[in-house]
Amino acid sequence: MIICPLCDHVQPEGTECDVCGKRFPLPVADAPAIATLPELEVTPHAGGRAPVSVAALPDLDLTRVRSGPDLPVQMVPDLQLTRARDMGPVPVAPMAELDTGRAADDGVRTAAPLGAVVCRYCRNTQAAGLLCDNCGMRLPRVRPAAGAAVAGKPAADDDGWRACSSCHTPVRPGKPCPECGTRAQEEA
Repeated sequence: MIICPLCDHVQPEGTECDVCGKRFPLPVADAPAIATLPELEVTPHAGGRAPVSVAALPDLDLTRVRSGPDLPVQMVPDLQLTRARDMGPVPVAPMAELDTGRAADDGVRTAAPLGAVVCRYCRNTQAAGLLCDNCGMRLPRVRPAAGAAVAGKPAADDDGWRACSSCHTPVRPGKPCPECGTRAQEEA
């Protein structure tokens, strides 16, 4: 069985997860045994850095290039290290094709999704709840606006109901939230 490292989905086979599409790493094949050559000397080099006497080549120039602190300092007369010179007035022309504003508001708004939600991990379709009944992952839901009534339930300010601090579902003070389980705080 293969377990996806991203969403923990278990599947019997495949090269990628059936739920989230993550590609699985390819299995590392065992390296084949390498046969040693009979004529190869397998003894390691004993010793370390031993001094070796080397005769100088007659054509080699033994003078070294001077570098580092023994070089004289060279001054660059035109270079000022503190600031750039004054450039004077620079003409700035606006770009005609650059749009710096927003599109005009047409008043059309996208409606919030309502009804059944599909779990992005296990593809389970579920009409209610904050957690998937099949895999237990959090479902993508739109949080109702503060004070908005959920169908079949009273608004947060009716009869002592208040919004859950985690998922904004109406809940009575001191009782656990029916959606996420967070206990609502008592009224002061």
